[in-house]
Amino acid sequence: METEIHKGGGRRSAADGLVVIALGGNLPGDFGSSEALLEAALARFAQAGLPVVSRSSWWRSAAWPEPDENEYRNGVALVEARLPPSDTLRTLLALEAEFGRARAQKNAARTLDLDLIAHGRILMETPNLVLPHPRAHERLFVMGPLAEIAPEWRHPRLGTTAAVLAGAATVGLDARPIS
Repeated sequence: METEIHKGGGRRSAADGLVVIALGGNLPGDFGSSEALLEAALARFAQAGLPVVSRSSWWRSAAWPEPDENEYRNGVALVEARLPPSDTLRTLLALEAEFGRARAQKNAARTLDLDLIAHGRILMETPNLVLPHPRAHERLFVMGPLAEIAPEWRHPRLGTTAAVLAGAATVGLDARPIS
């Protein structure tokens, strides 16, 4: 059974009520480049019930834990919260599969990685879903793109803005926007 807690109080940004989805990948699949694949995946969001309100530019970062693999491309999209969190997660997993994501081993190279970072202000912990994402606030390749489009977005548990979290990130410090 899912437990949802809606945390109130504090200053809020318009983005606080939206769903935050991180997109990433380092294999181009059938698209020629990871950026083209990410664009194609983003274009499918509305059809999948995830209408995009805003999106970041694409960022680059070294592969981890194997830095010799292809660089990652990452970005963030803010979408309308039309589906409940569990349905949103199922939709994201279906989109990953549609774009050739194979979950053979942890941290393996991938065509598409879609992470549900936050679903409005919901706090949730189930065996299949933790909201907000438990490590996103540490990752520059997530918080940097989010701060680019919604610097005043506040982490539902920490209450800290995306801009501050991007400046305090400890993982993926080589992440930079692609110019």
